[in-house]
Amino acid sequence: MSNKVDNLKAPIEKELELFEQKFRDVMRSHVSLLDKVNYYIYQRKGKQVRPMFIFLAAKMCGQVTEATYIGASLVELLHTATLVHDDVVDDSYERRGFFSVNALWKNKIAVLVGDYFLSKGLLLALDTKNYNLLHITSTAVKRMSEGELLQMEKARKLDIDESIYFEIIRNKTASLIAAACEVGAASTTDDAELIEKMRQIGEYIGISFQIKDDLFDYGEADIGKPRGIDIKERKMTLPLIYTLNNATSAEKKWIINIVKNHNEDRPKVDELIKFIKAKGGIKYTEDMMYEYKHRAFDIIKTIENSEAKTGLIDLVNYITERNY
Repeated sequence: MSNKVDNLKAPIEKELELFEQKFRDVMRSHVSLLDKVNYYIYQRKGKQVRPMFIFLAAKMCGQVTEATYIGASLVELLHTATLVHDDVVDDSYERRGFFSVNALWKNKIAVLVGDYFLSKGLLLALDTKNYNLLHITSTAVKRMSEGELLQMEKARKLDIDESIYFEIIRNKTASLIAAACEVGAASTTDDAELIEKMRQIGEYIGISFQIKDDLFDYGEADIGKPRGIDIKERKMTLPLIYTLNNATSAEKKWIINIVKNHNEDRPKVDELIKFIKAKGGIKYTEDMMYEYKHRAFDIIKTIENSEAKTGLIDLVNYITERNY
């Protein structure tokens, strides 16, 4: 699968290589403990999906500039901060197959490291006077926090419908991918209509991305987390919401009883997953994922053809067809 990702990076390979150098410099600190933690995080970075969106969006709208690299660093700093903080909130000791920061250095240091990344991102934008990029990314972080808190609130009461689900994922996940596309565009053009198009493309892609993640909870593939983990954590994902909306009164009581009281009972959770599949919950969720993917494609079609545009289409296809 890494070869597939490498192929996707081809249209922006030089830009990503230069970005890696710049980002490593941005992460350096004279505090040795902080520098050690930063280096650990940097060495275990993910597939760089968000920087890919930024550079592809920039090239679709104009020429990559120094502001594009600053925007990419800003998004990565804020994204990394939220990941480090998420692991503390979720009491998770693993990230991308390795120990999380809080597992190795405990919660206090993890929280401070996350705070450092947030402040570093804010200062990077202020020092370079990229106020518009700061506004875009700060709005995304605000929305991500609101999405997470709304999800926590609803998980306690299990009173979530489809509209609330989409509000959660639009804020929690899609806002950062939308920001990445918007930052890429805003770093190369002043065309407000084009920038808004790229933001909307990113939001639709982000919704598809999260729906795909939700589907993994019901599949058989080895994705680094056990099947049924969302049910265990009482997260109301789309397959479950659809099934509840199309269940009889007795079936609803049975479903809610498992989610509330037996969410750690493996056989019962497996029985619920089987029931959700039989009720068409997976099929409906897949249809919605493709619906948002095609919404993104409908806007992409209105933008002038280029190698970057083809690259963005390939990246979106990868996100919705990936097996992990």
